[in-house]
Amino acid sequence: MYQFTDDQLDTMPLAEGGARLNALIDPSQPFEAVMNALDDLAEDAEQHCMVLPDERDRFDCLVRLFYGEWGFCGDHESFYHSDNLFLSKVLEARSGSPVTLGAIFLYIAEDMELPVKAVNFPTQFLLRVDWRDSREPSYFDPFEGVFVTQHLMQAWLIGQEGPVAEIKEKDLKATEHSTIIGRWLGVAKGALIREENYPLALRCSDLALHFSPEDPHEHRDRGYIYQQLEVSHLAAQDYQYFIDQCPEDPAANVLKLQVMVLNETPAVLH
Repeated sequence: MYQFTDDQLDTMPLAEGGARLNALIDPSQPFEAVMNALDDLAEDAEQHCMVLPDERDRFDCLVRLFYGEWGFCGDHESFYHSDNLFLSKVLEARSGSPVTLGAIFLYIAEDMELPVKAVNFPTQFLLRVDWRDSREPSYFDPFEGVFVTQHLMQAWLIGQEGPVAEIKEKDLKATEHSTIIGRWLGVAKGALIREENYPLALRCSDLALHFSPEDPHEHRDRGYIYQQLEVSHLAAQDYQYFIDQCPEDPAANVLKLQVMVLNETPAVLH
């Protein structure tokens, strides 16, 4: 089921890693069609923008093309829906989440040899542009299609972490694609659980545990999914693993009761 490693994810374009992730979560997701669509967009962008000699002009041209002519935009109305995490659906609907829009934009920017990198900022996915004519990078919000200041980013961080939060140097650095894919996977799992699509949520959990097999919180989440799927003995095993690894966690006492109930539940054959 699992066809790539962290090192392989780090060397491939983020959108390709995302498309492979999508296909592992949902085998009906068309990997080749997504890559062909991305290549078509990249070719269109080259024809429109590569005639411009200045990289800032080429970047602005791509922004106008992406958010204007092509009509990509952030999905404000259904931000947390799982459709926004699957590239084939984002390419079709022309709306998505910060990471999916960012991955598509980054794929095209890299094809145009623009100095753009992915940044796993604590509050949301951003793009960093390291201009060749400046020592100071710019930061681009792919969800809104605009540049953002560090002052605004600081405000986002305070809103999430509290009034003493400060931006750290690591928050602004280019991030390995495997790390971003891991965050993408977690967001997809959460969306699918909210939508009660437990079979696909289980695929997310299994995939996460393939990369981090000893993560107790992933075992806890998979236990919840197994419980919803009425696979009681596997739910109890995952809950017990979490309890053993995190005995001081407030959730441990609640899960101990769940394990007792689950162990008394007759096995259901699926």
